[in-house]
Amino acid sequence: MNVQRSFGAGTTGTLYLVGTPIGNLEDMTFRAVRVLQEVDLIAAEDTRQTRKLLTHYEIQTRLVSYHEHNKQASGSELVRLLLDGQHIALVSDAGLPAISDPGSDLVVAAAEAGIPVVPVPGANAALSALIVSALPTERFTFAGFPPREKKRLQPWLEELAVQEGTLLLYESPHRLQKTLQAIAVAWGNRQMAMVRELTKRYEEVVRGTVQECLERLDEHPPQGEYVLVLAGAEHQLPDGAESPRAGDVTWWSPLSLEAHVRHYEELTGDRKEAMRRTAQDRGLPRREVYNTLMKKHDEEDQ
Repeated sequence: MNVQRSFGAGTTGTLYLVGTPIGNLEDMTFRAVRVLQEVDLIAAEDTRQTRKLLTHYEIQTRLVSYHEHNKQASGSELVRLLLDGQHIALVSDAGLPAISDPGSDLVVAAAEAGIPVVPVPGANAALSALIVSALPTERFTFAGFPPREKKRLQPWLEELAVQEGTLLLYESPHRLQKTLQAIAVAWGNRQMAMVRELTKRYEEVVRGTVQECLERLDEHPPQGEYVLVLAGAEHQLPDGAESPRAGDVTWWSPLSLEAHVRHYEELTGDRKEAMRRTAQDRGLPRREVYNTLMKKHDEEDQ
């Protein structure tokens, strides 16, 4: 058991997790500015990005690098300095550190060493997107970035398919369309919001179905980092159906799209009818089912 007293006399320094703006510099809190001024050291994911923030607020504190590629060496040195009594602030490029970045490893190391870890709250892209999405906010799951590898993406999506509550994902612009296509196949045509450039000049919230968002991306290629907010499983059920519970999934959920079509083809003897029924189950246009199967067939032939 580890019981932390965040404020009070101690023999070590304190690791402060300082939230920074996700776009608009005016979202910096008074407390965050004060902490960055008072600590002995600031550890930043990207020192060039953080230097702009420090210059804007005339903060002169020493800045060092802590990121995915140097976290082992840099992390152990930061823990040593904290044990020696120095106070350190950890910041990410934008938003709260330790969320989808290597800061979480430093938090674990500091906690294991008995070093107080204190949050200094600030802006957060996922929660900001949630509250403007017009989707339920009472219950939600933050899932971070989807896996890049196709063989890992499908089981990852299948695991989340029956989650009740709104789902929050991060995605980069160059992977956005592929991820939404995979979501359409795995989760059906759910309601969603596609949010980009939060707090910046070109902030945009697109609300609609997964298919509508894909169609918009065909006309307006993705730009900037995105937060995807998707309705949970309980909002995709037909009228009168009961909400799924943990371990209770729609009968076709374990099936790949190809296996789903094959099931109906064996029942009806008609491939077109099989694709129509599959599309209806998943809330997809029949054209998308056809295109997905043809693309997979072409990839297997190569």
